[in-house]
Amino acid sequence: MAIVASAPGKVLIAGGYLLLERPNPGLVLTTGSRFYAIIKPLYEEIKDETWAWVWIDVKVTSPQLSREAMYKLSLKNLALQIDSPREKSNPFVEYALQYAVAAAKATFSDEPGKETLRRLLLKGLDVTILGCNDFYSYRNQIVAHGLPLTPETLVSLPPFSPITFNLGLANGKAAEDNTCKPEVAKTGLGSSAAMTTAVVASVLHYLGVVKLSVSCKDLEAEKLSADLDVIHAVAQTAHCIAQGKVGSGFDVSAAVYGSQHYVRFSPEILAVAQEDVKGMTLQEKMACILKSKWDHENAHFSLPPLMTLILGEPGTGGSSTPSMVGAVNKWKRSNPQSSLELWKRLAEANSRLEAQLKILSKFAEEQWEAYNMVLSSCSTCASDKWMEQAANSFQEGITKGLLGSRSTMLEIRSLMQEMGKAACVPIEPESQTRLLDATMEMEGVLLAGVPGAGGFDAVFAITLRESARSNVSQAWTSLGVLPMLVREDAQGVRLESVDPREKEKDLSSAISSVRLE
Repeated sequence: MAIVASAPGKVLIAGGYLLLERPNPGLVLTTGSRFYAIIKPLYEEIKDETWAWVWIDVKVTSPQLSREAMYKLSLKNLALQIDSPREKSNPFVEYALQYAVAAAKATFSDEPGKETLRRLLLKGLDVTILGCNDFYSYRNQIVAHGLPLTPETLVSLPPFSPITFNLGLANGKAAEDNTCKPEVAKTGLGSSAAMTTAVVASVLHYLGVVKLSVSCKDLEAEKLSADLDVIHAVAQTAHCIAQGKVGSGFDVSAAVYGSQHYVRFSPEILAVAQEDVKGMTLQEKMACILKSKWDHENAHFSLPPLMTLILGEPGTGGSSTPSMVGAVNKWKRSNPQSSLELWKRLAEANSRLEAQLKILSKFAEEQWEAYNMVLSSCSTCASDKWMEQAANSFQEGITKGLLGSRSTMLEIRSLMQEMGKAACVPIEPESQTRLLDATMEMEGVLLAGVPGAGGFDAVFAITLRESARSNVSQAWTSLGVLPMLVREDAQGVRLESVDPREKEKDLSSAISSVRLE
């Protein structure tokens, strides 16, 4: 029986750049767009060949990339060797597999546990990876086919649509060394973190290290929390090693725990994984990391009720987050006094935004009728008319909370623009500024900004009620912005009851599919 685990994409709405340094927090929303990892035994029975007791077979299939790679995994030292030389390696998947198996070996230290794990591994691992369409940009293909830049066009695409390739032409002929690379235009939802987390979770569940459930209610909170901590430690390690550096880790944390207030872990925790410690095996390193005291924060945070998240692709080209972060760090080192002051102001504004949104959630919990009425009335008019909608003191307090959130977001944007100019990087480019300003003037829009490190990748808006989201979507289309299907879903990693392709069959047959090739 196949095990299917999934992990969500993320949107960082506040805390960009600052959360690289403790104790600055970030506000991360997770989405309904998920990466799936499907795992099952490669063979029904253990193979008889002698070598099979030393190395196991691993098959990794990526249907969206039209790729299938075979590996050999050493049961002794967990070395992973690609057995398909014409296939390009995927370090995020490879390290996820290695570190998950290492965690399993570190967990089952008694002889019965070791033997059970060994016999399970000797059947091989068959892994399939799928990512929701929202992780990838199909804008260029949509435009090339003369289709409208609307959510309806995105809905009409087949689920898990193929990702287009460069043809790898050399002197008019296809390159024979298979160096053609997939044209993977991403939307900034954290595909590598979601994919790594999904693979780690599926392997750990399959090998019996953790126990996930389709419904979190089926598991004791304490046990679920402990299992999520294990998945987080393994996924965070694998992701950092794969990308060659220890980042903030907010994307992996979001993929594991869901929407949250995040403070990064101390980088020293992963020192043992990064260093070549003489005589220390991967299993021993993983045992050390699992026993470490992880000091990250992942307190629950989500949008107040009736508020909706919408993302849009402006179509102005992508941005390199590492190079932008590098430029900001260089500016900080060269201007310690002015940068410290700006970061302090930005940190205070981020904290105020979180506090204001939490107050609105509390209003919704304690004064639902007033809260519901305020959001209904404010969703149909621009913000300069919101105070006119308040009929009593309760509604006035809620309206002030909405307006306070708006003004704080405008302050955050102003400070991010100031940082970008000082560091000579387009954190909020002028084209994005014009779009965001226009968006915030639309009826029922609470906030708008550039997520994460900013740049040209995407913009986000938070609207009051679904009707306002629909209006923003239509307005963006008229401005040449492709409204994405992304919505907030606060749940993190989870077990799925079926292969997602089976779940989508009825949906895809009920709509007319548009194939972009």
